[in-house]
Amino acid sequence: MEAQLVKEMPDGPGWHFEPKWDGFRGVLENLDGELRLWSRNGRPLLRYFPELAALGEKLPPNSALDGEIVIERDGVLQFDSLQMRLHPAESRINRLAGEIPARFVAFDVLLWEGEDVHLLPFSERRVRVEQLPFDTSPASADVAVAKLWLERLELAGFDGVIAKRLDMPYRPGERDAVAKVKHHRTADCVVVGVRWKEPAEGEVPEVVATLLLGLHDETGELRHVGSTSASAKKRQAEVAERVLPLIVGDPSTDPIGPPNRWQQKEGLPWSAVEPEAVVEVRYDKWEGSRFRHGTRLMRFRPDKDPDQCTFDQVTQRPGPDDPTVYSLLASAR
Repeated sequence: MEAQLVKEMPDGPGWHFEPKWDGFRGVLENLDGELRLWSRNGRPLLRYFPELAALGEKLPPNSALDGEIVIERDGVLQFDSLQMRLHPAESRINRLAGEIPARFVAFDVLLWEGEDVHLLPFSERRVRVEQLPFDTSPASADVAVAKLWLERLELAGFDGVIAKRLDMPYRPGERDAVAKVKHHRTADCVVVGVRWKEPAEGEVPEVVATLLLGLHDETGELRHVGSTSASAKKRQAEVAERVLPLIVGDPSTDPIGPPNRWQQKEGLPWSAVEPEAVVEVRYDKWEGSRFRHGTRLMRFRPDKDPDQCTFDQVTQRPGPDDPTVYSLLASAR
């Protein structure tokens, strides 16, 4: 079952809310006495998370659960650590399974000892979730609680809030029973380069596809943190006026910064620029030292100095009363 991205938190009767766990979606099933773990596109995942095989002792035959595979450190979800597990070397997988073990957090029951629970409305399925001998996601019918999660759970690595219709059965592949809300924020960034639209063979790059973004870290060093699209026609004239005069050197196809899973398309040319132009971008997720997803260009900020664009805008520190993975799982028991 998929979720429809919405701008506002659904309100009124008939909705139930859960934190949006930031991990790998997975179906844990035992249909014939053997535990299996499937991704949303049917890829077997248990090989990459062998420590979860022990859950087979808790899942009876002819049963299946929907949930999320997550890794946390010090009460904070770590998506990058999950990415590290998708590796062909079994020795590396086993080592990481011991060092940073994953857990499976259940949030729906599809099948239980042969009963087709997925046909029941979510109000009844949620009762079954709360009876499971597994880690389970907390849930609330209080929209005020959901709004608090949306505001504060990002500090613990969560990715928004999920709202589910209480009266709907489980509908694989459909989005009408589930909505997701993400917290979009803005940050002022220095333009540190441009990525060019791929030119025809033999031609010089001249159309800007994206702006490369930078922020100053705590030492004052300007670091590449992501990119934002500049391909809209209405942006081209402003980009040409404010950014193109700042270009230094010839276009390059070398990687920008250390290798990472956000890396630009291999071979796509880019050019460095003098770090003088500032833009405001909207983003939905900051992770580690980069924007997790693409950002949206809001406007240029000629009123801001580049040295004002720092990591402090995007890195918040949790307070003593802020929720953690530990406290959320404990509240669901």
